[in-house]
Amino acid sequence: MHPTSQTFKANASAALHDAALQRALKNLKSGFPGKRAAAIAKLPEFDALRDAGRDLKNHVLEHLDFYLERFEAQVTAQGGQVHWARDAAEANRIVLDICRAVEARTVTKGKSMVSEEIGLNDFLAANGIEPIETDLGEYIIQLRHEHPSHIIAPAIHLNRDQVADAFHAHHGQYGFTERNENPRALMSEARQVLRQRFLNADVGITGANFCVAETGTTVIVTNEGNGDLTQILPRVHIALASIEKMVPTLEDVSTLTRLLTRSATGQEITVYTTFSSGPRRPDDLDGPEQFHVVLLDNGRSGMLGGEFQDMLRCIRCSACMNHCPVYGAIGGHAYGWVYPGPMGSVLTPQLVGIDAASQLPNASTFCGRCEEVCPMHIPLPKMMRHWREREFERHLSPAAVRFGLSAWAFFAKRPRLYRIVAGVGAWLLRRLGGRKGRIERLPLAGGWTAWRDLPAPQGRTFQQQWAARQGARS
Repeated sequence: MHPTSQTFKANASAALHDAALQRALKNLKSGFPGKRAAAIAKLPEFDALRDAGRDLKNHVLEHLDFYLERFEAQVTAQGGQVHWARDAAEANRIVLDICRAVEARTVTKGKSMVSEEIGLNDFLAANGIEPIETDLGEYIIQLRHEHPSHIIAPAIHLNRDQVADAFHAHHGQYGFTERNENPRALMSEARQVLRQRFLNADVGITGANFCVAETGTTVIVTNEGNGDLTQILPRVHIALASIEKMVPTLEDVSTLTRLLTRSATGQEITVYTTFSSGPRRPDDLDGPEQFHVVLLDNGRSGMLGGEFQDMLRCIRCSACMNHCPVYGAIGGHAYGWVYPGPMGSVLTPQLVGIDAASQLPNASTFCGRCEEVCPMHIPLPKMMRHWREREFERHLSPAAVRFGLSAWAFFAKRPRLYRIVAGVGAWLLRRLGGRKGRIERLPLAGGWTAWRDLPAPQGRTFQQQWAARQGARS
């Protein structure tokens, strides 16, 4: 997937004028946030659980080398194999080599954001291997040749008519010749089409929500059961995971899943929580003949010990984007890459470079809701400010913005002059506000006043009021 994050403003403008998208996004505002709130209300110890989850992930990041080596040793002891990938190209090559070794022609995929990050589907298709998404949302957007717009609800930007059109256009070859808009009928149709694909697949690829160092186990949470079929039926199972997904023990998985499910879908637990530990053993009734884990770095080790390390605590619950007013207005595709919303505004510049994503850290109102609802206490606004600083230092921001900030800094360094200018500015804005007390148009502030009125200052500045109070006390 080629990043288009640098055209975020244009992407956002197009999204705001997309009537179908705006109708679809209305469901987001009343869906996930309400379910999360209800689930958390039933768990009095949720805040304590958040603290425990944060501390657990911090511990793992401080000792990540140990847990990675421990995980590899346990996977190997159980007959599996761990592959280390420095970047997307290396991860893709590893997966392709595994597929070619077993002469794979089709690959079923359980939902994996890491596979989206490395562009695995396009890479496999270019090399003669057909990838088949099996998560319903992922399957729908694959038919439409789109990318996910949300981490846990990849097709949230679509409505029922659009899904019906996609099925009607592609399922005729399977005998479904009539266009159907009934949700149950559409799900049944997808189930029948995918069933045979599950049975015919040579390789199954899944993501991993957690990797357990103690046992060499990969864990995925799903609600459809497609992850289980992707792992069990093919001859080969490949688990794709980024290096920060490590947890020390199985008990730690319990702690994090209690946070993940409530924060993501408002469930106490997902329908399926699947643990995979190595290939099929002689006494097992099913399972793959080969078990591979591909651990991806792709810039994450460079975050360790730095100002963005806290981002590695992310468990991909999507709570930040579910509560973000910016995401709620424009959806995920406007962000131009795999990870949307506040977490994407922090992670994407790290993974693709600030040059290619400099607009994303500015895609925030800094209302703080993302940090407030994050189950891992990730300071997302703080890290977006760090990226803004880097953007400014590298002259990536528009010249007008840099000039404005430089002018402000000039006055801020001179308190006496600042107070004079602030007082004059407040007086002038009051005059412009007139009797209405608001400014409908203002030079150099068209981005604001084009959509809303600017409240005019009332009375004296804060500094003037503070000085008066201090004088009265003396």
